[in-house]
Amino acid sequence: MRVFVTAALIVTLVLGVQAAGVVVQGRIIDPAGAAIPGATVELVSAGKPTLSTVSGADGTFRFADIAAGSYELRATLSGFRQSRVTITVGANSPAPFTIKLLVGSTVESVTISGASANDASTGKLSAPAPAPAVPAPPRPSTEQLRISGGVAGGVAGGIAGGGSGRGYGGLYQAPPDTATYAAIDENMFRRVADHPLSTFSIDVDTASYANVRRFLNEGQLPPADAVRVEELINYFHFDYPDSADGAPFGVTTELTRCPWSPTHKLALVGLQAKRMSEGRTPPRNLVFLLDVSGSMSPPQRLPLVKTAMKMLAETLRHEDRVAIVVYAGDSGVALPSTRGDEHGRILDAISSLNAGGSTNGAAGIQLAYQIASENFVKGGINRVILATDGDFNVGVTSMNDLTRIIEEKRSTGVFLSVLGVGDDNLKDATMERLADKGNGNYAYLDSLTEARRVLVREAGSTLVTVAKDVKIQIEFNPATVGAYRLVGYENRVLKSRDFNDDTKDAGEMGAGHTVTALYEIVPPGEDVGGPGVDALKYQRPADRPAPRMETIPSTELMTVKVRYKQPDGDRSSLVTIPVAGRETASPKHAGFAAAVAEFGMLLRKSPYKADATWEDVVKLAREHRGADPDGYRAEFVRLAELASSLDRQRSTQTDARR
Repeated sequence: MRVFVTAALIVTLVLGVQAAGVVVQGRIIDPAGAAIPGATVELVSAGKPTLSTVSGADGTFRFADIAAGSYELRATLSGFRQSRVTITVGANSPAPFTIKLLVGSTVESVTISGASANDASTGKLSAPAPAPAVPAPPRPSTEQLRISGGVAGGVAGGIAGGGSGRGYGGLYQAPPDTATYAAIDENMFRRVADHPLSTFSIDVDTASYANVRRFLNEGQLPPADAVRVEELINYFHFDYPDSADGAPFGVTTELTRCPWSPTHKLALVGLQAKRMSEGRTPPRNLVFLLDVSGSMSPPQRLPLVKTAMKMLAETLRHEDRVAIVVYAGDSGVALPSTRGDEHGRILDAISSLNAGGSTNGAAGIQLAYQIASENFVKGGINRVILATDGDFNVGVTSMNDLTRIIEEKRSTGVFLSVLGVGDDNLKDATMERLADKGNGNYAYLDSLTEARRVLVREAGSTLVTVAKDVKIQIEFNPATVGAYRLVGYENRVLKSRDFNDDTKDAGEMGAGHTVTALYEIVPPGEDVGGPGVDALKYQRPADRPAPRMETIPSTELMTVKVRYKQPDGDRSSLVTIPVAGRETASPKHAGFAAAVAEFGMLLRKSPYKADATWEDVVKLAREHRGADPDGYRAEFVRLAELASSLDRQRSTQTDARR
């Protein structure tokens, strides 16, 4: 059993005797100093009603018109220790507090009091008294660290042990930017007369949004191919109904005006997987596969992953199991499969991890799958979670060889999810493909807050698969639609015949997952532009028209068909939804989804952005923000404003160089 030491600091705070208009406010941050949105903040006092609020996208909270007296300020968020701050309110508002939430599940108590009003008016929390020194965890035994080929100098030895970090010496040095992204050729408009069907696999990845956020927060516009519009949209949850015809998901459709092309319509198709409460989560058999090569040594790589794993470890139960496999020049077991409630043993193993050596990912993948298979839980969650910057440069580096390994293992019921980290060496294309082939999802961790969102707050949608091989096929009515364009999903497009082919792999949906797709609809008779086709040399129209498909009269816009399989099934089921040709009276979701799509097209400098503007993105997002308990939508508005400013700077610099 692991015992956490609660730190307490008592200082006297004198704020006066009157309280009219007094405001208590502050900011919640994580150990790295990043803002924590969505934390519950309570102001508690005996004999007075408890006041409660939620920290916003920038981590701030505020209580106004606070009466004089003593209070306890509590900040709570799953995966972090609760923080309690005792304050005395008088006549003057204290300066904003900065409250740091630490990883864990116990309580951090601080009593704010001060020797003088001047000292107290800073509103800063002094550091808690240091906890008693805890001896460093012992080096894992040979039984704990089953090394294949001997890796003491690389994996276990870490940086101090002489790991080369891809030839940069014992300490990691950032190389030139070698990040790679798969090229995206945006979907074009298709005429319904020629292409009445549009078919694609769903995509629940969110990595692109977090990566785009990192670029913008660092004062840069992202490369165009780092922007996958569907992943930007699917980062956000929409309140769709979660049941339809007995399927494990609900289907929602809306039709509205297209903001960037006013003569066009925008059709939304939304899927919402059934939500699952924490208590209903099946037993978990997790194997973390950690890249501990030299390139993973910077703080936002392996250290970030370790902290995220500690947060997840706090949520594990007796029926869960977790193992840790590490790989660098060779691969080994840092933690054998262990019961989830052995928190001390798990946390010690995580703490002992260090980075060093070059990267042999394939050997680690094989070992991780072996451990997952040996501890397979029927009816439970069986998953390998790979955390890496994606640099596979030793051993089996062929993408085809890697994906073959992963495809073979997914048929056994062990799926693969990928957590990407890093910046200058981010192999985004590799990680996206591995997760796709492994029946899992790909998330990018740009901060501890994002790590907590993926591994703790949304662990159900990250880990619990409720439907696999989910495909969508839209049939458009030529009487009401002249042409259409699928916004995003370029690397998920399927052939029409693939829809009914149960051997074709497609995307998976986790519990609570939301999938949103947008189609830009062109009315009949309107020219969609683009290159035409030369007249044929060897054929010409006959005197009489060739036989044509008979048109069936209908006022419908389109029909949405969804195929899916049960997580352990091999045969698909079908859900069919007709969509009316009239606009939705009060579209609840399309407005915000359109703002995110427009944001993505502007970042990509899309040839289809038409009349899109940053001002329109911000206006749309604010108007259709809706419920935003976690502050993610408010954060999106800030990012759009930031992107607008950076785009103007780039345009100014370009003009100056001409």
